[in-house]
Amino acid sequence: MNNYETVFIVTPVLSDAQVQEVADKFQGVITENGGQIVNKESWGLRKLAYPIQKKTTGFYFLVEFTGEGPIINALETQYRRDERVIRFLTFKQDKFAVEYSEKRRAKLSNKQEE
Repeated sequence: MNNYETVFIVTPVLSDAQVQEVADKFQGVITENGGQIVNKESWGLRKLAYPIQKKTTGFYFLVEFTGEGPIINALETQYRRDERVIRFLTFKQDKFAVEYSEKRRAKLSNKQEE
């Protein structure tokens, strides 16, 4: 099993329910293809570094998951087919990135408990 991290940006013209539907769809694609979701975060509406499709903001989502190689092809094919996704990036984490992600999650959970 490999560790992966994907970030995707959803168009800002959708309602909150539609944005959540998009996020759930891609989490479903991961689990349907044998992946296991480790962590998911919604970063909310953020300003883009440069306009994409004449839009200056977008809803950002981060999903960390484990799975085998073919899951990436299925996931990225679904990203490309969905018009609501304006950008995405998926990469394989090395052992250092996995350690950093675990520390980051622990730090975030400690802040939320306080």
